[in-house]
Parts: sequence; structure tokens; C-alpha cells
Amino acid sequence: MKFLTDDKLTIVGAAGMIGSNMAQTAAMMHLTPNICLYDPFERGLKGVWEEMRHCGFEDVDFTYTTDIKEAFTDTKYMISSGGAPRKDGMTREDLLQGNAAIAAQLGKDIKAYCPDLKHLTVIFNPADITGLVALIYSGLKPSQVTTLAALDSTRLQSELAKHFGVRQSQVTNARTYGGHGEEMAVFASTAKVNGTPLLDLIGTEKLTNEEWEKLKERVIKGGATIIKLRGRSSFQSPAYVSVEMMRAAMGGDPFRWPAGCYVNSQGFNNVMMAMETNITIDGVSYSEIKGTPEEMDELKKSYQHLVDLRQQVIEMGVIPPVEQWHTINPNL
Repeated sequence: MKFLTDDKLTIVGAAGMIGSNMAQTAAMMHLTPNICLYDPFERGLKGVWEEMRHCGFEDVDFTYTTDIKEAFTDTKYMISSGGAPRKDGMTREDLLQGNAAIAAQLGKDIKAYCPDLKHLTVIFNPADITGLVALIYSGLKPSQVTTLAALDSTRLQSELAKHFGVRQSQVTNARTYGGHGEEMAVFASTAKVNGTPLLDLIGTEKLTNEEWEKLKERVIKGGATIIKLRGRSSFQSPAYVSVEMMRAAMGGDPFRWPAGCYVNSQGFNNVMMAMETNITIDGVSYSEIKGTPEEMDELKKSYQHLVDLRQQVIEMGVIPPVEQWHTINPNL
């Protein structure tokens, strides 16, 4: 069996539904034969390990441990879903304080046990903030850390495909940028439906302005809708898409969607947010976002929301003020 790498991939939060799905997806994508499952909940963790063995994956060596040092030592790639889940009625921001503290400890443990980590993907909410906090304390370079933001774009693609009655693959370049959450910026100018620019369809009988506004609202509330329908937070889609991101970071197929990354240019400074990104074995880079004046205004509002959340975490004492970050992480 051919794998992208033999390097160790550690999945943090592996006893949960997202983590167990990530383990299965990583094995199915043949990322590496060396997959470590970590979670402090030993009974559930062992259950995931047993079930991965029952899948009968060829040449994949699953290990599991509740010991953070054992899990992280020699790890070169890591995906973390190790935060508290979002429940019905909660926003991603409601998870801020507890999950920011978890992210800080994650970063410290990376610095202590696997400072040679090649890539970290953080997916527990609010991912823009938890990814930023983990980056600060990990000592990693900004190019080595990504966060899950792509679900907003996949949800936009899905809603447009449902509305127009086409396959999802016929909706191309569906994009949302900025924060991953209710304050995201939904772009129409990038997308095409069966080859026709979306902007040429909005305001017509095919997609009235009112229908477009309602469609955007469904995209923004996509995560909350899953909670209402399934009684729990999304787990299959974040697992699959995050492993797609890691596949690209390991040198595999390109990642197709915007990813969250550290941004410090174009008027967007010292935040993690969804950008037009390129993830390769050399890390993540981003390019300038272009849109209509109205879309860029929405993006600026989304950025300001992230700045406000960042300030809340600073006031909580989880991270120091921006000007002191370099004392913790010289790469910032």
C-alpha cells in the first residue's frame, strides 16, 4: 500500500465523533500508516481504536494513548478536534473561554513535545480564535497552522446546487471568507452555476434578491441547522474536510476550498481567518481577496468581529496583547 508519508499523524480528540471519523478518513485516503489516536477519555478512545482495527485497513498501524507526551512525541502532523462541542442554541462564540484555554494548552504541549511538527490543523470552535491561540503558544510558523473554515463555502455550494437543481460539482468557486461563523462574508462574485456567473442570476426570476438573502441565511446557519436536525454538532463534514486539508499539507491532492490561516496584510492584521489559500507540503499561503465593494465591506465587518473576539481573549488573560506575542512565539 502506498502512502503519502510514513510520518506520524496524531488526531487529538479521537474518542469523539469528529475525531473517529477523521481517523477513518485518514486511513481511507492513505495519508500515512502511522496514525496515533489521543484523547483523555480512555474507554471511548479504546473503542475507536478497536473499531478502526475492525475496518481491516491494509498496512495502517493505529495506536492510542491517553498520555499527552506519548501521543505528541515524534508527531509531524496533527489535527485537533479536542474542544467542547457546540450544542443547540449555542453560537461558536459561546465556546470562546473554555476552548481558548484548551487551545493555549494545546500550543504549549506542541512546543514541549513535538516542536518539529510540520503542520497543525485546528477545527474546534471558534476555530479562528482557537487556531490563533494555539499558534501563539506552539512556537510554530504561521505557514504551519490552518483552521477549518471551508464548511461555510461547501454549504454555499450545497445551497446553490439545491436551489438551481444541479449537481454540487456544477457550482464552482463558491466562496465565503473572513470568520468561520455567523459573521462570515458570503461572496457571490466568485461563483458560477453551470458556467453562468452567479451575479448574472441574482435579481432574476431564477434567483430573486429575496431568495438570495434567504439562501445566504441558510448558509450562515448551516451548522445550527445540522444540530437541530441531528441533535448534535456536525461531525462527518468537518472530519472529511479537515483531513482533505491535511492531505494537501502532506503533499497530496490540492485543497479545493478557502482555509483559515494567519493573516497580517491587506488591512487584516494578526488574526486567523478564511482566505483564498494554497496548502502544500511547504505550508499554507494566501492571496489577495477581490470582490464587489459590498462584499469587501462585509469582509471588513467579519474581520472586525474577529478583532473583537481576539480582544476578549486578551482580556480573559488567555493570550497577551498583540505587541507581546513575539516574546512567546518569535515567528509572529
